[in-house]
Amino acid sequence: MLLKTFGWSFAVTALGLVAAVFYGGWTGFGVVAILSVLEISLSFDNAVVNAGILKKMNAFWQKIFLTIGVLIAVFGMRLVFPVVIVAVSAKIGPIEAVRLALNDKDQYQQLVTDAHPSIAAFGGMFLLMIFLDFIFEDRDIKWLGWLERPLAKLGKVDMLSVCIALVVLLISAMTVATHAHQHGGVHVDKAQTVLISGVAGLITYLVVGGLSSYFENKLEEEEEREHEQEEAAAKSGKKVPAVVLAGKAAFFMFLYLEVLDASFSFDGVIGAFAVTNDIVLMALGLGIGAMYVRSLTVYLVRQGTLDDYVYLEHGAHYAIGALAVILLVTIQYEIHEVITGSVGVILIAWSFISSVIRNKRIAAAEGQGSSGDKAEVSSGV
Repeated sequence: MLLKTFGWSFAVTALGLVAAVFYGGWTGFGVVAILSVLEISLSFDNAVVNAGILKKMNAFWQKIFLTIGVLIAVFGMRLVFPVVIVAVSAKIGPIEAVRLALNDKDQYQQLVTDAHPSIAAFGGMFLLMIFLDFIFEDRDIKWLGWLERPLAKLGKVDMLSVCIALVVLLISAMTVATHAHQHGGVHVDKAQTVLISGVAGLITYLVVGGLSSYFENKLEEEEEREHEQEEAAAKSGKKVPAVVLAGKAAFFMFLYLEVLDASFSFDGVIGAFAVTNDIVLMALGLGIGAMYVRSLTVYLVRQGTLDDYVYLEHGAHYAIGALAVILLVTIQYEIHEVITGSVGVILIAWSFISSVIRNKRIAAAEGQGSSGDKAEVSSGV
């Protein structure tokens, strides 16, 4: 199971490290290894969230996610995206941007740093909306009950998450954006840029998320019909296969996953410039990390890990919220990528431990013959 799921990741790792040695010697090897670990640590929460969506898709679309999706993630976000943002921000052609990336690495880094406010605003708003929509939803299983119960009640107010996101964007534009960090340690007013980019991130979330929600609702209707069919089939001894997303429904969910992955990639791409200016080494390191994130997503789905450790999804979404805030803060202040990666790892590890404690409590209760309701067991926090 492990080799089948992570086989391609192992192969890409070996090829990537060998290519790094030929391209940049053992120094290049070390840089690529560091970038791979950086990408995995920053995107682990991405894998957890993706798994919650991917498990609703059929085997065909799961394979698409691991093939075409990987190409988009590796070549699109880790190679093409840094070139595109330089071309757009510097108002130069993509060919010139590639020339700068390969031949004038210092100038390339300067242009990417100067484009960071717009990148952070777009990605920050997209991720913030994911977190807000999650935290305002009333769920049967709650991790931090003292926080999630009152927020679930507030979530009954229509469009509350959008209003809060816009308020956060306005505050960011009037505070950190007025002294946005640029190359060389200077600070300039990027309020207009942050507002436009933030609104674009919000619109992107509403459009793509709205389409995915529409097809999720259709899936729920199919599941209700499936349940009725299972009850009828139980009498005749037949089994009804589970309903999973396919066709247009799966396509839009796949699109949602790719946009989500792109937003998660912002911090990894920007953080990579703190390690190297070399676009080739960056693509190799981040590409290896992206492969592991994809494989880890499928592993979580096939092993049913999210069903066994029910607070993992909560921890991942809290990490998303933290990352959104960090991205907005980095418009003005530099935050080391180690801090960014550690926040997500700590939150997910905490949720995992809480899930283990919950499972032990349920097992102990069952061992004592308890027949109480175990749909929601507090993690003790």
